Amino acid sequence: MTARQTSKFRRAIRGHAAASVLIGVVGAVGIIGAVGIIGAVGEEAHAFELFGGAQDSSKESEKAQDTATSEESLWEEVEKPTFMKPKGVPDSFADLAEQVSPAVVNIRVSVSKHFDSRLRPRFREFHGFPFESPEHGFDFRSWGEGSGFVISSGGFIVTNAHVIDGAEEIEVILMNGTKLRAEVVGVDEKTDIALIKVEPKQPLTAIPLGDSDSVRPGQWVVAIGNAMSLEHTVTAGIVSAKHRYLARGSYDDFIQTDAAINPGNSGGPLINLAGEVIGINTAINPRANTIGFAVPINLAKQILPQLRSTGHVARSWLGVEIHELTDELKEELGANGGALVNRVLSATPAMKAGLEDGDVITRFDGFSVANHRQLPNLVARTPVDRNVEVELLRDGKKKTIKVTLAAMEEPESVVGSWHRRDRSEPEAVTSLDAFGLDAQDLTPDLAEQLGLEDDQGVIVTRVVSGSAADTAGLLRGDVIIEVEGNVVASADELDDRLESTDKGAILIVRRDRTTLFISLKR
Repeated sequence: MTARQTSKFRRAIRGHAAASVLIGVVGAVGIIGAVGIIGAVGEEAHAFELFGGAQDSSKESEKAQDTATSEESLWEEVEKPTFMKPKGVPDSFADLAEQVSPAVVNIRVSVSKHFDSRLRPRFREFHGFPFESPEHGFDFRSWGEGSGFVISSGGFIVTNAHVIDGAEEIEVILMNGTKLRAEVVGVDEKTDIALIKVEPKQPLTAIPLGDSDSVRPGQWVVAIGNAMSLEHTVTAGIVSAKHRYLARGSYDDFIQTDAAINPGNSGGPLINLAGEVIGINTAINPRANTIGFAVPINLAKQILPQLRSTGHVARSWLGVEIHELTDELKEELGANGGALVNRVLSATPAMKAGLEDGDVITRFDGFSVANHRQLPNLVARTPVDRNVEVELLRDGKKKTIKVTLAAMEEPESVVGSWHRRDRSEPEAVTSLDAFGLDAQDLTPDLAEQLGLEDDQGVIVTRVVSGSAADTAGLLRGDVIIEVEGNVVASADELDDRLESTDKGAILIVRRDRTTLFISLKR
């Protein structure tokens, strides 16, 4: 092979994946001749396929070069990249933890119940609980633990509603080991926030509340709490995301974090590097120890004053059923976003103002409504009796309507009453007790106050943490319509239906605007 032929040979296979190997043996004529893949014909080099076909190597080379150029154009590279150093990277979280830990408390609650003899065999079989006598049944006491944080030196403490749910006694344990009896001031189960109060002999260390709206994904955060009964456990991570919806209620708007949160962290603070609370640790993903959720502290700021003054929250009410605006509906209705009004309820602020079924609400009181999940929070945080502008699309045309919001106050029997019960008299044990729930009749007045479509069914007023009802997924505020295909019209009827079941029952439940099938097992 001449020098010229060798040069053409090299050009012909440039860019080929095996070029470096073949060029390394180009002087071994015997090997090339034996393989019979590449040969010189005149002044042009040809590549022969193993099965006898021939291709123009120069064209193949051009294709290979074009492919290489095309691949290089798929991305950009920087010769000397400048690496961004995250702002505020801490050398240690020790100073921060030392500063705020005295304001973090452990919360221990006790719940006791007297069960009659008909329930004794079941509980004895599965739990080995003691009992007084066949005539008197037995007493059962359970303990639960959680976390909280002091927001005022006078003794106000914030925690989760589910931490103190059904508690007869609440004990707060400070970092120095001091134990104080706490009383419930107010509870809002819709946001899972509770305010309790202790009477300290000395002023307590309080932790300031920050601004959760200014929090950005990627920022450092620290969680402190009674994780797995290990008091004042400190974990660190970042804000993973904001505005997470967990389908727990109409007011879902969680901060997601990868700071380790475990059972017992509930009610504890999520803290920024300035030592401010930006969230209340509330929920975890049981399948991952780096996915936790916190209630934004700005939401708590809106309701804590009401919890202190009245014990519950009075929210504004618009009076519409809303629906997700899917891509198909957006195209059909000519909307880029918003909340679709599925139905305007009668005798409501929305009906009085002239809202109609099929309207798409795009702005509320000056705030943009990107999707249907944002509207309930915007309405709820607006003061009662306020006159607001609602911008909407109707038949493809923009329209502005003024609405005067009304109060959606829940009756005392539904909100906040469980922690003020008179427990001096023994309670009659029912099947509802066995399943771990309380319920009451849904009257027309109550249905109207709660914004329900009708008064059919029985409303759940309490779900005991860890009970069968809790395990099944029942929530406070659910309306039980049927049990095993039988319509229930009263709490007594619900109790009778559940009493007649051996292992459990299938319930039809209305929650917000959704009908659910729930399997309730004993």
